[in-house]
Amino acid sequence: MQQRPLSRTGREVSVIGLGTWQLGPDWGGVSEGDARQVLAASVDAGVTLFDTADVYGDGRSEEIIGGFLADTDAAGITVATKMGRRAEQQPENYMMENFRAWTDRSRRLLRTDTLDLVQLHCPPSAVIDDDATWDALDQLVAEGVIAAYGASVETMDQALSALRRPHLTNLQIIFNPFRLKPLDEVLPLAAEKGVAVFARVPLASGLLSGTYTLETTFDAEDHRTYNRNGEAFDKGETFSGVPFAEGVAAADELKAALPEGVTLPAATLAWIASREGVTSVIPGARSDAQAAANAGAADLIADGLDLDAFDALVRDVYDRRLRAEIHPQW
Repeated sequence: MQQRPLSRTGREVSVIGLGTWQLGPDWGGVSEGDARQVLAASVDAGVTLFDTADVYGDGRSEEIIGGFLADTDAAGITVATKMGRRAEQQPENYMMENFRAWTDRSRRLLRTDTLDLVQLHCPPSAVIDDDATWDALDQLVAEGVIAAYGASVETMDQALSALRRPHLTNLQIIFNPFRLKPLDEVLPLAAEKGVAVFARVPLASGLLSGTYTLETTFDAEDHRTYNRNGEAFDKGETFSGVPFAEGVAAADELKAALPEGVTLPAATLAWIASREGVTSVIPGARSDAQAAANAGAADLIADGLDLDAFDALVRDVYDRRLRAEIHPQW
């Protein structure tokens, strides 16, 4: 597994990481035993980046990760957590008092004195634009509460604003074949500034698994059921904002063009990881087999999959099917 620098921290993280939203309840139930197997399979495959958040299962994801790391000899793991969505999404809630409470809770659940990396969790734009936000984060670094900080964002304007901050370690954005806008300005600027980029929702909530049909359904408690139109949070977090039927058709077209033996999710993860400016891709997994398969996508880069041909196909499908609706958003 290739490891890449995490900005200026001196750490390295795997080109394929693990997103752990699935270990919370928003994807249907995943038992603690299954969750630990996902973590173990990822580590065995060379994954060194776990991405979580304090609201994934109201702390369940953090707690499982903390317990797993305490009970195993896994070394070199960077845990990137997120904060900010335990309160109403109002700028006035992003203050030092809450930052301390949120990070103290995460430190307890993750069983660590200093959090490796804390990311603002898709806050309002006013929070990202406010100097006080970053001053507070600098203070937490100075105190040893956190080692580094970054931001997870919804829009490219938010990303560009965050990238102006001199101590930003990483930027987390939705980037996949159905969301190409980061290629325009954000990825080039992040590369120029040496800021690590984590590509989240890389498989468009499973659409880019290539296994869904128009008849596919999901549990009632799964966000792919209850948030398709943004009923609970930004609709871009579910299927990358792509209408389900159109996403199924686009995924089928991408899958049909792949060489024999190459799966759509593996090609997708390898393609994302190969884009200039991307540090790590953070797909989620609900089983150890899925975690191992995701991590195995890194082999396609080393084995020389014709990513140029896949890139041309991705751009063509996006331009014909998705650009007019998706590109103006976010």
